[in-house]
Amino acid sequence: MPKVAEELSALEVKRLAHPGGKRNALFSVGGVTGLYLQITPRGGRSWILRIKVGGLRRDIGLGGFPGVTLSQARDKAREARDKIERGIDPVEERKAAKAALVAAQRRGLTFADAVDKALAAKLDAFKNAKHRQQWENTLKTYAIPDMGKMLVQDITTQDVLRVLQPLWMEKTETASRLRGRIEAVLSWATVAGHRSGDNPARWAGNLKELLPAPSKVAKDSNHPALALEDAPRWYATLQTREGFGARALEFAALTATRSQEVRGATWDEIDLEKALWIIPGARMKMGKEHRIPLPACAVKMLEALPRLEGSAFVFPAPRGGQLSDMTLSATMKRMHKADITEGGVGFLDRVSKRPAVPHGLRSTFRDWVAEQTNYPGDMAEVALAHKISNAVEASYRRGDMIEKRRRMMSEWGDFLEGRNLERKVIKL
Repeated sequence: MPKVAEELSALEVKRLAHPGGKRNALFSVGGVTGLYLQITPRGGRSWILRIKVGGLRRDIGLGGFPGVTLSQARDKAREARDKIERGIDPVEERKAAKAALVAAQRRGLTFADAVDKALAAKLDAFKNAKHRQQWENTLKTYAIPDMGKMLVQDITTQDVLRVLQPLWMEKTETASRLRGRIEAVLSWATVAGHRSGDNPARWAGNLKELLPAPSKVAKDSNHPALALEDAPRWYATLQTREGFGARALEFAALTATRSQEVRGATWDEIDLEKALWIIPGARMKMGKEHRIPLPACAVKMLEALPRLEGSAFVFPAPRGGQLSDMTLSATMKRMHKADITEGGVGFLDRVSKRPAVPHGLRSTFRDWVAEQTNYPGDMAEVALAHKISNAVEASYRRGDMIEKRRRMMSEWGDFLEGRNLERKVIKL
């Protein structure tokens, strides 16, 4: 029969000391068979339960002394012995619990962190840095304020719906893109092991049942455009305003280009002598270089612009970076409100009666070509850098009608400045 160790008191345990030498010393403290206090040569103390598990001898650590008291060590030792009697290996159980904890911590990823990691993983999928920035800005503007601190495994369809609903009727196109980007981030999180189950941002069989189809929300299909009859008055008002924001908006109107193309314009893209602006494909929505002939009034405006030292941008922000999209939008909003204050009706879209926005100026240009000129529609589409819908025509066209468009853009500038030109129409 094995010798039963004397049951030491807490004070006696405290007085135990290492006898000397380079090895750890073990002192049986009694109370539970196999319970020892281990003391290192440098005085470190910990509890050890020495016991057989199946056919193997185990030294099971129960914690350090005095963090784990004698009484607590005996309780832990009894619990461990009870598990072994039930066929459970405490060491293997502890390893499994630790592995589960590590896995849970890896899955415990916030949506904000998931956005950064998903974007980094998708670098090859983006056409250019601008496309990646658009993804990031959309998510950070609309999704992260609401879901950023949520763990990805906790996000449900209702959480995604809460983000999308305020935008769905007013900014349907933006909301639709946002939904797809949330879905992509959560899809990455699932594959990376941070969540499981269905994607709560999925459209088919999910959000489709809770939101109207984007195509059915008719009023948001087009950006509010400046009414054609208001364009000269609006342009005259714009010229009275100062600042790079106003000049960028003026340049966008004269060239019928997108806001981001104007805001990202650099001086090395512009040849003032040839009155030509060449936007590289990396900055274009379609990924192809776009040449824009500049009307005389646009060249004159550019020549008068001050150049900010250390900045390559034509329309720099106050600190030298790129202007934000809100700068141009805010300028149009102020012009609209100021016109109402002065007794006018503002600058509204002819159909929707909503205040015109910068992107709507492109529609105004397209209306002008169709209603007040004899220029062919495909020339206007080239000027707007739109994709040619006719595949056969697109395959044969190699040029961009630059010289023909030069006259068209010049007349567009004249129209904005209020100079109506009489055109001779030759009957065939």
